[in-house]
Amino acid sequence: MVELHDEFPQAPGLRYLNHAAVAPWPRRAAEAVAAFAQQNLAVGARDYPQWLETERRLRERLKRLLNAPSIADVALVKNTSEALSFVAFGLDWREGDEVVISDEEFPSNRVVWEALQRFDVQVRQVGLKGDDPEADLLQACNGRTRLMAISAVQYASGLRLDLERLGQGCEQRGVLLCIDAIQQLGALPFDVQDSRCAFAMADGHKWLLGPEGLGVFYCRRDLRERLTLHEYGWHMLEHAGDYDRREWEPARSARRFECGSPNMLGAVALEASLSLLEEVGMPKVARALGERIDVLREGLARLPGIELLGDARPERRAGILTFRIGDGEQSGHFEALKQAQVVCALRGGGIRLSPHFYTPQRVLDETLDLVRGMARR
Repeated sequence: MVELHDEFPQAPGLRYLNHAAVAPWPRRAAEAVAAFAQQNLAVGARDYPQWLETERRLRERLKRLLNAPSIADVALVKNTSEALSFVAFGLDWREGDEVVISDEEFPSNRVVWEALQRFDVQVRQVGLKGDDPEADLLQACNGRTRLMAISAVQYASGLRLDLERLGQGCEQRGVLLCIDAIQQLGALPFDVQDSRCAFAMADGHKWLLGPEGLGVFYCRRDLRERLTLHEYGWHMLEHAGDYDRREWEPARSARRFECGSPNMLGAVALEASLSLLEEVGMPKVARALGERIDVLREGLARLPGIELLGDARPERRAGILTFRIGDGEQSGHFEALKQAQVVCALRGGGIRLSPHFYTPQRVLDETLDLVRGMARR
């Protein structure tokens, strides 16, 4: 049985509610990195085959987490932005093509599409404030729409979208669905097959409890060779490791998107973190996270002067809760919480809280007490 308190022995008085930004590592990840560093110090890369085995386990864990059909569909990338760029600058755009996004996207999932303007690709932004955001997104698709790029969960409002419905609608319209899964993967179950998406990507440093600098890119098998490559090197070759071979071709697997030497340090940490999520199980992770969001939501709703932002419907919730204290500027309240060791974020015109499945009840209660005191002033 996993002892969560032992896995997350955080500093006394710390109230960590910022997993939608950068998450703490579990103990096992820190210990894995320490052991890896000691091995490098003592024997260098003598045992490199062991490192490759760790990387293989990481790919297998990511395959299961995504429910990808094959490990060949999964690439290890630097971050979500890199994976989005592989899609944006890999597709064979035609003049007048359109991309549909929402008007709430994190810059990574907006700027990359706006950068296609030089190819005369148009970006259509759709508001998500209506009662049926999926219908609004799909209605924006027309005969020129090549791709819909959408976050599974919006980073500021915390709005969770019905990915299966979007996937079915896009498939019916001949539109490729690209999902920025960074705010769902590791927080809630995620399934690339159920969503019928063409592409999905996420970083490891949020809900996956891993380090910055390593993420995952899922590319559907039939689309891998349709993405033009712009990065080349020894690692993305079909016969990587055969250094004397003169003829070459890109790997037939998603490794074709991994041009050079892997981030072994990141792989060691992320593989350990994902082992924790697998031991707990994503259904239990999602259930425990939902309980913590409910505690915060219900507690804040009882306080005078508090405005809860975002959609309150249970099916629209994930791990993000954003609120406002009064009508004025929120930066002062944010700084006061920060001084009280509440680690949170200013997003979307409010204060964003994002616990995880292991967050102690004490952290929730103490944070609510602090907000209560601030609301009375």
